[in-house]
Amino acid sequence: MTEELGNAAVEAVVPTGLPKRWYVVHAYSGMEKAVERNLRERIDRAGMQDKFGRILVPTEEVVELKNGKKAVTERRFFPGYVLVEMAMEDDTWHLVKHTSKVTGFVGGAKNRPAPISEAEVQKIVNQMQEGIEKPRPKVEWMVGEIVRVKEGPFTDFNGAIEGVNYDKSKVSVSVTIFGRATPVELDFAQVEKV
Repeated sequence: MTEELGNAAVEAVVPTGLPKRWYVVHAYSGMEKAVERNLRERIDRAGMQDKFGRILVPTEEVVELKNGKKAVTERRFFPGYVLVEMAMEDDTWHLVKHTSKVTGFVGGAKNRPAPISEAEVQKIVNQMQEGIEKPRPKVEWMVGEIVRVKEGPFTDFNGAIEGVNYDKSKVSVSVTIFGRATPVELDFAQVEKV
């Protein structure tokens, strides 16, 4: 019985209004984190925490080679976009629309944006989680792709990629030496796309 009373008390506190849905907000490219911060500050100042849920800047972790060393960095996979969970009302629409570095909402009518589905948001969240668990390489290599060797004994030779080992950050490249194709194993940092 206490549990029912506890739930009833909670239900009484929950405001009646529109349900929260996910919307895509267009921001200045490179300013997504600033928009997230600005939105949170404006929501707190306006006292509208109950009308907003989560704010996501879709990012993934990527591995890149810097000076021969592996470094994990963060990359936005939807540059210029921020996902906002909110109850779409006039006051919330105005708050988001008039936030610094926001250019507007994506989809729907000019003053009534269309929400995206929970499944689409879940797909983005899963992609973000995969990036944290197993960071992807910054550059994707494909077998058959032509590359130029930029350092080492085969500098300025071109060759076709025969194999890729992302765990060791190495590619096997078939380089033509004296008219014969010779496979050479190189670090990602030693080759570049042609």
